[in-house]
Amino acid sequence: MSAGTPEAGRTPPGQRTVDDGAARQPGMTDVARLAGVSAQTVSRTLAGHPNVQQATRAKVLAAVEELGYRKNNAARMLSSGRSRTIGVVTLRTTFYSRANLLFGIEAAAREAGYAVSTATTASLDTAAIEGALSRLAEQGVEGVILSVPLVHVSPRIEQLTRSVPTVTVDGSRTPATEVVAVDQTLAARLATRHLIELGHETVWHVAGPQEWLDAASRSAGWRDTLEEAGLSVPPVLEGDWTPASGYRNGLVLGKIPDVTAVFVASDEMAFGVIRALHELGRRVPRDISVVGVDDIALAEYCSPSLTTVAQPFAEMGALAVAHLLRHIADPDAAPEPASVQPALVVRASTAAPRKKA
Repeated sequence: MSAGTPEAGRTPPGQRTVDDGAARQPGMTDVARLAGVSAQTVSRTLAGHPNVQQATRAKVLAAVEELGYRKNNAARMLSSGRSRTIGVVTLRTTFYSRANLLFGIEAAAREAGYAVSTATTASLDTAAIEGALSRLAEQGVEGVILSVPLVHVSPRIEQLTRSVPTVTVDGSRTPATEVVAVDQTLAARLATRHLIELGHETVWHVAGPQEWLDAASRSAGWRDTLEEAGLSVPPVLEGDWTPASGYRNGLVLGKIPDVTAVFVASDEMAFGVIRALHELGRRVPRDISVVGVDDIALAEYCSPSLTTVAQPFAEMGALAVAHLLRHIADPDAAPEPASVQPALVVRASTAAPRKKA
């Protein structure tokens, strides 16, 4: 028998055999069977539910130790009463901004010794957000970062955000949450003011969906800046954050002779706008200047390179984690809203308007 080889008939620690004799990792049902409880009780115990009796908790812990089931994480949670995990509720989407924010959250959490559990929702429906928050609470996360706008704060959402420390990152809030957000009104002001200072007589706007607080704030900042400058406010064209919606709106804008400048509420929509203008023979920026928001990685490499308002996603993610950990350490502390400042990045998609003949 070679060194390190299990003796015949014995299963290595942390594994169990199935009917065909093959070894496998132990599961929750194995823990439940050994502890003499239900799998639901094991789940509740590992999630840190307070209504699990101490004797039951001890039996589950003993079974976890004996089987080696998630030994490092589960046993540490049971012995310390802490999961060392934070939850994130986010929209199920491929949008760059959401992905980059999540990357910043995960990096900051890992640095602080925490894991991240993500619950995605396919819509902004209140019931969907309630479900995502409930799933994270059942996992025993120590806190939650809410990365979706709260269109409506239901009693259930308020209850969940009171029971689990919660930080929001898009301006939404409940009485119990902290807010970490980019100043979206300032982002719009920077973009609109840049176009005004170049000499454009007004600035058109392709907005995001107005149920998003970010989109509503950008629209408000654009409108206020035009009014303060004494310029006319054109009608708003609304998109849905996708390049396709930007393209559709670009086909409209490109057919309006007086349009010389457009503030688009996201870079991805701005790409669609530029494509449509190109197809209609309207050159950027010679005929129409375009400014986006986000400064995603592709903004520098599109043609022409996109002038945009950068949002520091990694910084915002790290700040959200820092605020959440402070909230976890002292749940009774007064909320401290924090705002991250955007920055204008001028590239080749903006220029002074051509002089009229």
